[in-house]
Amino acid sequence: MRWFLLAFLVAMPVLSAADPKPEAIKFGKLSSTVPAEWKTEKTSNRLRSHQFKLVSPMKDFADGEVIVMPDSNPDPAKSFPRWKESFVPPDGKTVEDISKVNKFEVGGATVHVLDVTGTWKFKERPFDPKSKEEVRPDYRVVWAIVVAGDDATHLRIAGPMSVVEKFYPAFEKWLKSIK
Repeated sequence: MRWFLLAFLVAMPVLSAADPKPEAIKFGKLSSTVPAEWKTEKTSNRLRSHQFKLVSPMKDFADGEVIVMPDSNPDPAKSFPRWKESFVPPDGKTVEDISKVNKFEVGGATVHVLDVTGTWKFKERPFDPKSKEEVRPDYRVVWAIVVAGDDATHLRIAGPMSVVEKFYPAFEKWLKSIK
């Protein structure tokens, strides 16, 4: 009996690690549980409350990510232009040509969405002049501003176009399940 109990106690961490519970992200008084296939990561900076890795199904493509930044600006008129400026449109097109804007209501929150595809001039810390810029061609970035009462949270799903295409339906479903 003792051996069985000892084996069970040793196996507990392995069993619980194999089946992690999906995280619920709070948006003010509202929340939504993230999809199970998103892999929780340590946040890369203090502005992020959560960060998730989206594992690329193809070896030659980078992974994608989803980030959550609470206590953010609720006004898309202030954030969307700055985010659009981080993209280089192809010859003959404008950033407006490669951008889509959407807005919807869900569970008492307003969600503003900006979806941009093209060459992304990524900076880990966008406001830091010392932060190195990386040019990432064929990327798709979807930003969302979730405004719930007095709280605003910025979300971003980003990665190579094919990776974001794979994970975007779950991202959209996650947004639409806020309650």
